[in-house]
Amino acid sequence: MDAGHAGPPGAASLGGDPSMAPGGLLDVLGVAAVVLDAEGRIVLWSPQAEDLFGYRASEALGRDAAQVLVDEQNMELVLSLFAKVMSGGGSWAGVFPVRHKDGSTVLAEFRNMRLEDEDGRHYALGLASDRATLSRLERDLALSLRLVEQTPVGVAVLDTDLRYVLVNPALERINGLPADRHLGGTVRDVLPFLDVDAIEAAMREVLATGTPLLNQFTTGRTAADPGTEHAWRVSYYRLEDSAHHVIGIATSVVDITEQHRAATAAAAARRRLTVIADASERIGTSLDLGTTARELADVLVPEFADIAAVDVLEAVLTNSQPAPDPGSPVLFRALAVKAAYPSPAVEAADPVGEIARYDATRLVTRCARTGRPVLLAHVTDRDLPRIARDEEAVELLGQAGIHSYLAVPLRARGQVLGALDLKRARNEQPFDHDDLVLAGELAARAAVAIDNARWYQRQRHAALALQRHLLPDRPAQPPGLEVAYRYQPAATVGEVGGDWFDVIPLDADMTALVVGDVMGSGITAAATMGQLRTAARTLAGLNLEPAAVLTHLDRIAAGLGESIATCVYAVLDPRRLRCRIATAGHLPPVHTRPGHPPTLLDLPTGAPLGVGGVTFHDTPLDLGIGDELVLYTDGLVETRDHDIDNRLAALTDLLGRPRRSPEETCDLLLGALYHRGGDDDVALLVARVRPLPQAATPARP
Repeated sequence: MDAGHAGPPGAASLGGDPSMAPGGLLDVLGVAAVVLDAEGRIVLWSPQAEDLFGYRASEALGRDAAQVLVDEQNMELVLSLFAKVMSGGGSWAGVFPVRHKDGSTVLAEFRNMRLEDEDGRHYALGLASDRATLSRLERDLALSLRLVEQTPVGVAVLDTDLRYVLVNPALERINGLPADRHLGGTVRDVLPFLDVDAIEAAMREVLATGTPLLNQFTTGRTAADPGTEHAWRVSYYRLEDSAHHVIGIATSVVDITEQHRAATAAAAARRRLTVIADASERIGTSLDLGTTARELADVLVPEFADIAAVDVLEAVLTNSQPAPDPGSPVLFRALAVKAAYPSPAVEAADPVGEIARYDATRLVTRCARTGRPVLLAHVTDRDLPRIARDEEAVELLGQAGIHSYLAVPLRARGQVLGALDLKRARNEQPFDHDDLVLAGELAARAAVAIDNARWYQRQRHAALALQRHLLPDRPAQPPGLEVAYRYQPAATVGEVGGDWFDVIPLDADMTALVVGDVMGSGITAAATMGQLRTAARTLAGLNLEPAAVLTHLDRIAAGLGESIATCVYAVLDPRRLRCRIATAGHLPPVHTRPGHPPTLLDLPTGAPLGVGGVTFHDTPLDLGIGDELVLYTDGLVETRDHDIDNRLAALTDLLGRPRRSPEETCDLLLGALYHRGGDDDVALLVARVRPLPQAATPARP
C-alpha cells in the first residue's frame, strides 16, 4: 500500500473523543500504535510511534515496515511472525529489537494482533512501548504492591465519592473486616463506631485543597474489638494522575493503641503524683474537722471523682463505744460533700452536719466496720440500694448516672474514723486498683489530720468549758459603776484558756477591776488562770493597794512553775471619784471622758507576773461622772499583719465616736477590731462611772 492508500474504514475515529482529557498509565508508558496492511506496509502511524522510533509519519506511511524497523538478521523472524498473525494464528507479544531512525536499537515491548474491517480486509496492529520504561513501571508497581500488602500500616484508597477501592491486609486486620466488606462501601458503612462525620470532612478537605493531613490522632472502636477503645494515627493524601486530575484519596492508618495506653497510664500516674502533692499542701492546714474534710474533698474533685463525701462515725466524735452487734445500723455524721457539677447525686448525699443511719447491708457500713475499701468498678441498678441511704437516694443516684463507686476507710492510729465515699458519672473511666491505692493514700493522710482535729477540738471544748467555769458569773452592777464585759474564745483549736476578767466588790462601795492574760493555751493555761483569779479575789478582800496585789500575784505565779501572765488591776472609789491602777506587763487601759478624746493611760508597764522580784507601782487617776475605763487583753488589738501602735490608735478612734452604753461599746470594739477566726482569745471590760444612789455626789478632792 502506497502513501496515498486510504486508511481502514473508521480510522479517523481512532483519535478518540477530543473532549476526553489525556492522562493515565498509557501516557506514562507512551504506547505507540502502528497499523500494517496485508502486505506489511505502514498505513497508520501514531505520534507516540514517532517519539519511540524517531520517524515522522510522512517518513513511515506507505513503506514496508520490515524495511524501516527491522535489522537484516531479524528479518526472517519478523516475516514469520507477521504471517502467523495475519493468518489468524493468534496475537503475539514479546520484546523485540527495533531499529531507530538514528541507527540505534530500541528494545520495545510489543503486542501484535490482526484487525478486520467491514469489507473483510485484514490489518496488523502493533502496540509498543519502551522496554526500559515498562520495566521500571513494573518494578515500581511490584514494589508498591509488595509494600502495600506487607506493610504493618493500614492502607486504603478511596475514589472521589469516598468509597473504598483498595484496602491492604493490615487495614483488614485493624478494622476487623475482609477486603470485600470494604470495597464499594463508605467509611460510614464500614466503620460506624467511629466519628464518621469528622473523618469524611477531613477527606473532603484533602480532596478539595490537595494539602495532606498527617498524623491525625483519633480513637474509637471497630468491629474487630467493639468493647475496647483503640487509638490510631491517620494520614490523608490526595491522589492525582500524570495530568493532575484528582482520582481519589489514599489514607494510611497506624495502630498506636498500646502506645496510647502506655501514655495514658503515664499521664494518670503523673496526675496521681500531682494529686498526692496537692494533698500534702492542702489537707491539714487547719485543726477544724469540717475544714479538713472539705480540703480532702476539694483535692479529689473533679480530678479524681465527680462526687466525694467525707463521713465520720458519730461514735468517734462522741467518744462512745460502737454497737457490738455487726448487724446493727451505724451512725455517720457528714462532714463534707463536693461535686464537680450540679448533680442529683448531691441531693442523694447526706447533708453536711447531719447524722445519717446506715444499716449493715450498705457498702459504706461494711467499709467502716471492716476497715477495708469497697470497689464497684461497674455499678448496676442492683448495686444502687447498697450505696444510697434510702429509696429516694437510689432514684437520685440513678438519675445522676453513677457508674462506678469506691469507698475507702479513714483510718488513723489503728482506729477507723469514718469513710471516704467516691462516685463517678461523667468521668467515663471506672475506678480501678490504681485508683483504690491512690484514694487509700489520700484517705490515710486525711485521716491523721481529721484525728488531730478531733483531739484538738475535744481539748478545745474541755479548755473552753474550764475557762468559762473559772470566769465569773454575771456579777451584780457595783455601786457607782455600770459594767459590761465580753469573753471571746479563740477560733484556733488549742489557743483557748489564758484570758480572764473579774469585777470584785470591796468595802466602802469600792470595786476592783481585773483583766489578765496567762501566756500559753489550752487546759494548762486555763488552770493557771483559775489559780491567779482566785488568788486575786482573795488578795482584793484584804483591801491591799493594786501594786501590793500584783506583788503577791507575782510570787504566786512564780511558784506555779513556768507560768507568765500579764495583768492590770484597778480599784475604783465612786465616792471620792478616784481610781488607783497598777499593771504587770499589760497593755494600757483607755480612759474616756465626755467631751474629751479618749487617752491611753501612761502607766509604769512593769514586768509580767511570774518573773519574780519585780517592783510594781500604783498610779492615781481622777474620775468624773460618765468617765469610762476600758480594760482589754492583747487579743483585741494585736495582729500579725498590723503595727500595735496603729491598732491602739484604731481602738481610741472607735472610743471617740458618739457615746454608747458600755454594752454597745463592747459590741462595737469586738466587731471592729477582733478578727473572727483569730488565734487568741479576748477579755474585755468596760466600766462607766455613774452617780451613787445618795442624794448628792461627792465633789472631787
